[in-house]
Amino acid sequence: MERVLVANRGEIAVRVIRAAHELGLEAVAVYSTADEGALHTRLADRAVRVGPPPARQSYLSIPSIIAAATTTGCDAVHPGYGFLAENPAFVHACEENGLAFVGPGADVMARMGDKAQAKAEMRAAGVPLVPGSAGPVSYEDALAVSAQLGFPVLLKAAAGGGGRGMRLVESPDELSDAYAQAASEAQAAFGDGSLYVEKAVSPARHVEIQVLCDAHGVLTLGERECSIQRRHQKLIEESPSPALDPATREEMEATAERACGALGYRNAGTFEFLVDPSGSFYFIELNARLQVEHPVTELVTQIDLVRQQLRVASGDALPLVGRAPRSGHAIEIRINAEDPTRGFAPSPGLIEHWRPPLGPGVRVDTFVEEGWRISPHYDSLLAKLVVWDESRPAAIERALRALRELEVRGVPTTRDAAIDILSSPEFRSGEYSTGFIEGAGARLPALAGA
Repeated sequence: MERVLVANRGEIAVRVIRAAHELGLEAVAVYSTADEGALHTRLADRAVRVGPPPARQSYLSIPSIIAAATTTGCDAVHPGYGFLAENPAFVHACEENGLAFVGPGADVMARMGDKAQAKAEMRAAGVPLVPGSAGPVSYEDALAVSAQLGFPVLLKAAAGGGGRGMRLVESPDELSDAYAQAASEAQAAFGDGSLYVEKAVSPARHVEIQVLCDAHGVLTLGERECSIQRRHQKLIEESPSPALDPATREEMEATAERACGALGYRNAGTFEFLVDPSGSFYFIELNARLQVEHPVTELVTQIDLVRQQLRVASGDALPLVGRAPRSGHAIEIRINAEDPTRGFAPSPGLIEHWRPPLGPGVRVDTFVEEGWRISPHYDSLLAKLVVWDESRPAAIERALRALRELEVRGVPTTRDAAIDILSSPEFRSGEYSTGFIEGAGARLPALAGA
């Protein structure tokens, strides 16, 4: 591998370009007209315009991305996360054009993207599952399955994740409207409106296991606690999880390792689980790509996941298999251009002032610069503020210090909400669940508009 095309934008494109350069590889960026002059286009060795602002005409256009890679002489493509990162057709297109895809194969990706297939394979591998329908269901079948499981239940998109096409249904009377809304949202997000039903585990922790796999074995890199969410999308992540004891952690990592072997998985991936109050855990999905929150794992393991992705795609072996050593505690806070007082509504606009925090144990992954206009066409993520310290209490204080140093003007952000969350008794104690923001939001000044 000598030249890699980065099929993404924003902070993840910057992240991958830097990793490629550190390995002595050339990097080619792609951009829409909305991103002309963006940081990732200037850091890359070359940049190719692939279309107008709408993602379907640019970052989601497989012919345009493949053409950009082949005409610039690339021999590999890194998809980042989102956009085409979990699209088997894109992986096939890369393979057909002699491009190494930095991620798992198309077959595994397709099987894990099919929620019914994924659950069947995980069940066969001995992975515990949340009770639910065997696959996509009609409204009538959803009603019958929900009655059998008992309310509350979750309706979830069969073709994708990230909180899109998901609805919590508390009673039979809510199911009809929730089914229609979730199906419509899933159709818009994934081109497939089919839904399946799961029993709602409540209160629940959302904990995920990071893996790296090559032809020789599996490396598990511990867990990430992802329970601080809004609209089923993560806002704050930390590692290790305050909810796990060593025995449960080992059981979850062994489960992920066993599943990787059964799947023949390669490259980076994340197994997502729900953990109930008793400590029992249940598989939700496998994200066959790099996660937004991967820096949390990098800080506690000192393993660069993106560089390892590129090395595995080049045919190199992982430096070790089994369990990665880890130390200290890391916390990641997503800084989004959103207004917490309006239900975290996206708030694109001009960044008038931007000063990220500095100091020991502080990392900021971003593409933002003063004078840059945040486009309404893409997600609202401005930066990921990640901190490390020797203990969880020290990491919390470091995160709060860094958040208070962060200066952003021009658009509303989640900065103050993050300060309130990290300062709350629930977060400090580690006793929180996926329902924290809905339950505590009225008490948090930044969310209440106080």
